[in-house]
Amino acid sequence: MADEADIIQTANTGNGADNGPQIALISQYIKDLSFENPNAPAVYQWQDQPQIDVQFNIGADKVGEEVVEVSLKIDVKATAPQGTAFAVELVYAAIFGMRNVPEDQVQPFVLAEAPRLLFPFARRVLADAIRDGGFPPLLLDPIDFGTLYMQQAQAMNQTAGEPAGHA
Repeated sequence: MADEADIIQTANTGNGADNGPQIALISQYIKDLSFENPNAPAVYQWQDQPQIDVQFNIGADKVGEEVVEVSLKIDVKATAPQGTAFAVELVYAAIFGMRNVPEDQVQPFVLAEAPRLLFPFARRVLADAIRDGGFPPLLLDPIDFGTLYMQQAQAMNQTAGEPAGHA
């Protein structure tokens, strides 16, 4: 009778070659975190609610033959009429191993799916940093990175399809 490990090995590899697409999260980490509270301690006496500006940026760097680092940068600035309440910059990143992924699927994964996976962790780090700075934690609403990716891809296709001189 075949050993259970042999059955699993055979089921996973079929003919002994593993050619199916594989993506694995290797590690995730804070790459950069900066919190500025330039008007402390006066800021804690301000009565005005600050205006919150949140900016996102997604980056990807190939760090090996089958390894890519995806980073989610979030900049948050809270300003009131009296000045800046706080400013936070977070770069939360992860390393993904990618094997046998079709070329046309790499960019959608890196720019849509990977940030979706990272966002909840980055959101918590950001909320904790703001809370630790003496402010109520900022809980960012979920972001549909897939829809954003599709919108940007569509905009790029329309721009690329325009005749020269119509940019």
